[in-house]
Amino acid sequence: MSIAHRVILVEALFAKLELEIAVFQESSTLSCVAGCGKCCATPEIDASPLEFLPWAFHLFLNGNAENVLLALKSRSKSSCYIYNPLSLLDSNKGNCSDYQYRGLICRLFGFGANKDKYGQYRISTCKIIKDNQKEAFEKTTKAINDGLAIPIFTDYYMNLSQIDFKLGNLILPINQALVFAIEEVLQYYAYRPMPNGYNNCA
Repeated sequence: MSIAHRVILVEALFAKLELEIAVFQESSTLSCVAGCGKCCATPEIDASPLEFLPWAFHLFLNGNAENVLLALKSRSKSSCYIYNPLSLLDSNKGNCSDYQYRGLICRLFGFGANKDKYGQYRISTCKIIKDNQKEAFEKTTKAINDGLAIPIFTDYYMNLSQIDFKLGNLILPINQALVFAIEEVLQYYAYRPMPNGYNNCA
């Protein structure tokens, strides 16, 4: 399967997730704090290369893949390369510099759930939301175990791996996943022409 086709499938999965998240947010009233980037600044984020394939493909089409790859390989920080802190003094405030191309983990966190060892659904979210939106969080936790629809991490990662088993199941520190995604695109097109419809890009 071509890179371009895999990108289309990943983006279709993301579009489905966005609709589910919108419905969940409306029902739960849970939301991220404006300008907060604490989760993005966390150095221990893991991701698969496949969820960043659309981002890497976008860089390639615009002629930026090689430069970003070099920047990533020379980067000493383990926090996400795409995250853009607003201040050097406070990395917890900022935004995603390529929000449209953020990964699956970025989309699910805060608005997705996992099952605990007792078989109960738990919303995967941050302490800020749990503390500052405590009533809504507790009410929503009960509601999802009574049937309120919420995106499930394992379901989405299973759907992702069905697009590309290797890239979807390879879980790496986030910047390594970004490197792997770019290298996958560059290697694929090293001896192939640009995909149809993109010949004048880059």
